[in-house]
Amino acid sequence: MDPSDALVHAPSSDPAAVASGYPLTPDEVDYAGKARSVNTLRGYQSDWSEFTNWCTIHGFDPMPADPAAVSQYLTELARHGAKVGTMSRRLAAIRFAHTLRALPSPTDHARVTVVWEGIRRTHNAEPDQSNPLMPPELFDVVDACPITKVWKAKKRAPEPDLAGLRDRALLLVGFVAALRRSELAALAVEDIGEHPNGLVVSLPRSKTNQAGDRRELVVLPRGGNDPHRSPVAALTDWLEHSNITSGLVFRAVSKGNRVLDRGLNPGSINTLIQQAVARGNLDPAGYSAHSLRAGFVTYAHLRGASDRAIAHQTRHRSLATIGGYVRIHEAWTDNAATQLGF
Repeated sequence: MDPSDALVHAPSSDPAAVASGYPLTPDEVDYAGKARSVNTLRGYQSDWSEFTNWCTIHGFDPMPADPAAVSQYLTELARHGAKVGTMSRRLAAIRFAHTLRALPSPTDHARVTVVWEGIRRTHNAEPDQSNPLMPPELFDVVDACPITKVWKAKKRAPEPDLAGLRDRALLLVGFVAALRRSELAALAVEDIGEHPNGLVVSLPRSKTNQAGDRRELVVLPRGGNDPHRSPVAALTDWLEHSNITSGLVFRAVSKGNRVLDRGLNPGSINTLIQQAVARGNLDPAGYSAHSLRAGFVTYAHLRGASDRAIAHQTRHRSLATIGGYVRIHEAWTDNAATQLGF
């Protein structure tokens, strides 16, 4: 089922409340389903299901929802230890479901907003952050990716390890381009252009450009003389050995060392990064696909890049967000506590 179906066809106790008086046509449903990214809609679907189940148990109608239902729902979540980020997404799902039905959102009611404000002031905490993956640890992880596939069966000669070549490209491109995992999953050969200094990646959509109103550009410099450290060389090797000339760049590889005709989803990219980290003799706990983007920001800052220059590559709209990545490492710089001799 399409992730938006449960929201688009959400039941209403008052069908006449829909502004036009008519249900959505199939084409309208299709376009409404594209109003948010697939990952966002999948999360909304799960959150909406949680809310409707809660309403059923507690005797509330989920659509249109009474503000009292929403405020009590949030209160129960908070009392049971739900994270503020989780509750915020649940509110967004409720709001989106009502918007699709042209109904006033209960999340805007004063009762809900004042309870929500109190919850955030009481329970808000620093967001969980992935450990940054950056040199020299990044290079250790890259070097641990196998290059040659050696078979136990003597009849099959050694050959390039396609999964290893893919993971090397995934790590170096993800780090230098500071890409989100959804952007890595959606990256297509057609989005990559040649430049005298390296490659230019043109992203049609991103977290901050979901409507695709413009293309966002990031660069992949050729790097130094060491091809093992070059994202351009790693990406070129992967594309050449995998024979990928169009479509998605990063794809699944079979146990038989064959490239499959399906791309990686964001979740599998997360798993591949954690597996690569483990191969590099690092504890994978705390690492994720986001570690590459966080690593780029932190490493670039430590190398003297300005926040504005970093944002040029990461496409962050707020420079304050970049500061959140580097503040832990910056706390160790020129700090007297490190000079106590303990």
